[in-house]
Amino acid sequence: MRRADRLFQLVQLIRGRRLSTAEFVAQRLEVSVRTVYRDIADLQAQGVPIEGEAGVGYRMRPEFDLPPLMFTQDEAKALVASVRLAQPRLDVALALQAEAALSKILAVLPGASRAAAESLALYAPPVGPDPGTRARLESLRVATEARQKVHLRYLDLKQQLSDRLVRPLGCFYWGEVWTLAAWCEVRDGFRNFRIDRIQQLGVLDQRFRDEPGKTLADLFRATASERGEGERSAGV
Repeated sequence: MRRADRLFQLVQLIRGRRLSTAEFVAQRLEVSVRTVYRDIADLQAQGVPIEGEAGVGYRMRPEFDLPPLMFTQDEAKALVASVRLAQPRLDVALALQAEAALSKILAVLPGASRAAAESLALYAPPVGPDPGTRARLESLRVATEARQKVHLRYLDLKQQLSDRLVRPLGCFYWGEVWTLAAWCEVRDGFRNFRIDRIQQLGVLDQRFRDEPGKTLADLFRATASERGEGERSAGV
C-alpha cells in the first residue's frame, strides 16, 4: 500500500470510531505500531486534528470533515451482501431503514459499479424471526437506546413463567435466535432472555443510568473472565 493511501485509510479508521488505539490501527493497516505513531505525528504536523496520545488512543475532533467518498465496486458489493443477509433477521423498522440507506448509496454510484453491486449473486432466504419476535425485538432495541426499564413475563426452557424487571443492555443474534442481555433487578444479576420466549413485554417510563457492575461492558468483562477460567480449568 502506498503511504498516501495508508494515511488516508488511517484517517478514515480514526474518524469512524470514538477512540482508536495504535494497536487497532496497526492491525487493520497491517503495519507496525511504530509506523502508526509516526504516521499520526506526521498528520498532526500537517494540521489534521487528531487528538490523543500513545498508550491511550486517538480520536478526530468533531469539526473535522472530508469530501464525500465514492465506494469501490467491491465495497458496494459488500454493502449489498450485508443488507441482504441482515434484512430478514432484523426488526421490520430497522430492516426498512437498511433498505432505504442502501438505495441512497446505490443511487450515487457510477452505472457500472451500481450494476455490479445489484447483480451480486449472493442471497439470503427469507428465514428469520416470526412477526411477534421481530416486534418484540424492535421494542427492546428502542428501549435499550432510550435507557428505559422493561417488564418481562418470561417462559424459560423448563416451561416456568416468571415476571422480571430488567435493564435492557443489548440484543444479540446467534444464528437461529435473538437474545436480550440485561441486568435483572429481580435476580440482582446479569441474565440472557430468548426473545422468542418472552410472553409479554412492557416498556416502562422508568429510565436507568449506568451504574458500576451493571453495564454491558461489565457483562462482557464477566463473560471473558468466565471463559478464561473455563479454559484454564480445561488445561487449554
